Amino acid sequence: MKALVKLEIARTLRNRKFMFFTVAYPSVLFLLIAGSTDADDQVPGTRLSMPLYYMVAMASFGALTAGLMGNGERIAREREDGWTRQLRLTPLPGRGYVGAKIAVGAVATLPSIVIVFVVAAVGKGVRLDAAWQWPALTVAIWAGSLVFAALGVAIGYLASGDAARPVTMIIYFGLSILGGLWMPTTSYPQWLRTIGDCLPTHAYNALGQAIELGGAPHTKDVALLIGYLALFAGGAAWLYRKDTRRA
Repeated sequence: MKALVKLEIARTLRNRKFMFFTVAYPSVLFLLIAGSTDADDQVPGTRLSMPLYYMVAMASFGALTAGLMGNGERIAREREDGWTRQLRLTPLPGRGYVGAKIAVGAVATLPSIVIVFVVAAVGKGVRLDAAWQWPALTVAIWAGSLVFAALGVAIGYLASGDAARPVTMIIYFGLSILGGLWMPTTSYPQWLRTIGDCLPTHAYNALGQAIELGGAPHTKDVALLIGYLALFAGGAAWLYRKDTRRA
């Protein structure tokens, strides 16, 4: 598993297009969206300023990008190319393959999170009340990204190579918009907010918001993310075993 993780990390770092959309793109979006706002612009229904809100939202968006785009289509292609069939001939267990993909997806999110924070602090002068909030934000967003890395693995085994990209994009944009990563859900109609409240991206975004306000993440949001992680990781493992039997 360690060898596979090293190989996957090397492949990811060599993919310049993927690294741009994972690492640089969220920071660019932050500057575009939050560039015309300042600390006096409050998000309706919250105690957060617009720059603070979008700092966490874009860091979370980058993690979502790494998890979904980094695993879904790539795994589907690997299945069609016979790479996963070759891996089954090695001593690597199924849980090792799934775990390696989730781990690599999580590793790719860390630079994105840090760069968004640096851009927000330097470019927009974003400040937090206490020094501990910066590492706490980083850890919370990084840990939460495991949910979407697991979802990406599940999509890779659920969809074919041709269908993986459109399926991933639909889920990607749906989770981003409905979960409040592109705009505050307080501006949505109530029925749409109710749907968004049930999504992992909403709970994920809420982790960082709670820390920004000086508190701990809410138990409900943590429990929801743990439930989704168990669902996606369990689904990915089941789909892997099903694909193995089919092969």
